[in-house]
Amino acid sequence: MEATSGEDSLVEYGFRRVIITITAVLCALLEIVDTTIVNVALTDMRGSLGATLTDVAWVITAYAIANVIVIPMTSWLSQQFGRRNYFAVSIVIFTVSSFLCGNATNIWELVAFRFVQGLGGGALLVTAQTIITESYPIAKRGMAQAIYGLGVIVGPTLGPPLGGYLVENYSWPYIFYINIPLGIIATFLTITYVKSPKYGEKLKANQVDWWGILLLAAFIGSLQFVLEHGQQDDWFDNNLIVTLSIVTVFGLVLFIWRELTYKHPIVNLKVLKDGNLRIGTIMCFILGFGLYGSTLILPIYTQSVLGWTALDAGLLLIPGSITTALMMPIIGNLLQKGVPQGYMVGLGFFIFFIFTFWMHNVITPDTGTEHMFWPLILRGIGLGLLFVPITTLSLSTLKGKHIGEGAAFTGMMRQLGGSFGIAIITTFITRFSQEHRVNLVSNLSMDKLEVQNRVQQLQQGFMSKGFSASEALGKAYQVLDISVMKQATVLSYMDIFMYLGIMFLCCIPIIFFIKRGKNKINPADAMH
Repeated sequence: MEATSGEDSLVEYGFRRVIITITAVLCALLEIVDTTIVNVALTDMRGSLGATLTDVAWVITAYAIANVIVIPMTSWLSQQFGRRNYFAVSIVIFTVSSFLCGNATNIWELVAFRFVQGLGGGALLVTAQTIITESYPIAKRGMAQAIYGLGVIVGPTLGPPLGGYLVENYSWPYIFYINIPLGIIATFLTITYVKSPKYGEKLKANQVDWWGILLLAAFIGSLQFVLEHGQQDDWFDNNLIVTLSIVTVFGLVLFIWRELTYKHPIVNLKVLKDGNLRIGTIMCFILGFGLYGSTLILPIYTQSVLGWTALDAGLLLIPGSITTALMMPIIGNLLQKGVPQGYMVGLGFFIFFIFTFWMHNVITPDTGTEHMFWPLILRGIGLGLLFVPITTLSLSTLKGKHIGEGAAFTGMMRQLGGSFGIAIITTFITRFSQEHRVNLVSNLSMDKLEVQNRVQQLQQGFMSKGFSASEALGKAYQVLDISVMKQATVLSYMDIFMYLGIMFLCCIPIIFFIKRGKNKINPADAMH
């Protein structure tokens, strides 16, 4: 009974609950905005820090690796140090390292501080979710997840336009400085309002699962590196990628063995015996794949093919995010009324399929905002239907400290899904573009009258600007080559949208594995 009364003591009401909710959402938002805000500033960082594109990519990689390593450990760390202390220290680490990132004088300093920032940030995401879940009575947890989901879904979309605005009007360090005032407010609110549940005995230093920590860091760190750098380093033609892939596989196997056999594991894998959590983690992976994948494709497509600015590319995603934000409370309400999560998830996957199929049909080398507005609104509706039901479903049959452990798994799988999505999509864009280019070039034979006419037109255009006949011909071929490349790129984006759609369609049958009867809140549980 102690566990239940402990759980009960964490439920808050009135003003305190509002403050705790705001604090947790603010922290989740800080963490997620920081994952995507950097993408827009990479070019400026390269210039001012004198770094290559590969070096600068590490600014994103270091943060992601630290994030994914710390997320599975958050539940354990909360139990060791007390949740409130751990949460507050994470915010402080995040805020201080944001200041240091902004002051970095060379690229490797920035990468090191980003890693530290990621260690603080990973903790914010999952701990915020656990704090919100436990501050609401069981019957209202669907609504609690909806409020948390607002931060997680709106975050990736807010990053690029906010980053674009700060870089265009100020300079890149400001994308880090913006965290400082928010971090100070969040720390103060956490120390004042957040309560820690009472856990059992703390472990002594010699009981800590150091091997578990080491294996986790080795396998997750290697996996993240392989995913982020595989494409540019030619995948398995590169010795480092091959070595790290082997480390990933062996690290994973040894890690699972260690966690199942050690008395005080750093990650409690036994919590995965819960069927709904298992299905939830798979769905979180797919959600991460779709959410981060489509958030990645759109800015790249609008900037590289349509020639938009970073700010415009970011603003394109905002109406969809607002739609998701409006959907969240509605979905939370439906869950409270007992609508099965499975139905919503199935509908969400189907709507995502329609979004990708629609995008596949509207993208061209000169698509306008008006063509993408409605598909992106649809994407917003789909995300709303997926995020909250999947999260509540995953945690629906867990109790006590297992909620935190479950939240850590769903958070980690969503991040990993995003990493896989980005790695696979960037690889396929490159591969498909090359294939389409070869096919297009093979149709551009100089025997064809239209091709000859087009080259002549271009050549005369350049000659009228004062170029010699041979120079003009060279430039005409160049223009032709650029337009072929553009077409090939657009065709590769169309392929990506089509395959993403097929993937979402194939996910719908998963909902039949959800255990029914546990979705509705058991009145006996609500009485606890």
